[in-house]
Amino acid sequence: CPSKIISLGEGNTPLVKLNKECYLKLDYLNPTGSFKDRGASCMLSFLYKKIKDKIIVEDSSGNAGASIACYSSRANIKCKIFVPEDISPQKERQIRVFKAKLIKVRASREEIMEKAIEEANKKDHFYASHVWNPFFLLGNTTLAFELLKYLKEVDRIFLPVSAGTLLLGLIYGLEKLLKDGIINKFPKIVACQVEEVSPLYHALKGLPYNPPKRVKTIADALISTKPVRLKEMVDALKRIGGDCIIANDREILKAQRELAKRGFFVEPSSALAFACYKKLKGYGKNIIILTGHGLKTYK
Repeated sequence: CPSKIISLGEGNTPLVKLNKECYLKLDYLNPTGSFKDRGASCMLSFLYKKIKDKIIVEDSSGNAGASIACYSSRANIKCKIFVPEDISPQKERQIRVFKAKLIKVRASREEIMEKAIEEANKKDHFYASHVWNPFFLLGNTTLAFELLKYLKEVDRIFLPVSAGTLLLGLIYGLEKLLKDGIINKFPKIVACQVEEVSPLYHALKGLPYNPPKRVKTIADALISTKPVRLKEMVDALKRIGGDCIIANDREILKAQRELAKRGFFVEPSSALAFACYKKLKGYGKNIIILTGHGLKTYK
């Protein structure tokens, strides 16, 4: 059981019908504007007794850092967030408003993680990583439970993927429902990645991947070129018969604008899932997970 519930009313986000073949799950309407609040609430609730007198350390491209900073503030816990040097100004301000100590690092996403781990080894520090911590991933399984009502009619679920916590949380949640006999079929999970940053796509297809030395995509929340859970993601997708497709920045920007015209304002990293859906349009009923609010990157 959690040692203390740290919550801001996350989850239970709207599922809105876009057209006769597609629903949109508006997870960007979580308290800090991203799905990461599901994991942050669960992680801090389960670990509260252990970390309440420590300084927690996290590394993030932005959204997870903002979420953990917010929920740490709610729990009255000090935290340090390591981020890329070119973090979105909007996400930087969001982290700072919660009084977290923000540390910019000019390095790859993986090197930033190493810096955070080094910091977390200091006395009275604790590494509360959204990538590594099992409770953060557990929080994301709630997404599967919220979709239960619609799973009988849904054929595919599209979602953006980088570190993989949402993908794995969704799959583990669905597998739990299947094992318990609550559902009798598994929707096809379609992981979506940016063309430039697509380690999962290449690994799943058995293709060689040469990551860029400097990532320049507009999808700034999806920059993990060497995600630590890559093998776990590949194994999970193969186990359930899932797939992974890619889209480029031009397609993502077009998708973001089209969603905005329909009344859904999301960041490019979230619009990626809609861009990928449009490439495979015309097949059954679909759910697209919209993960981050447009105000996080809009200039």
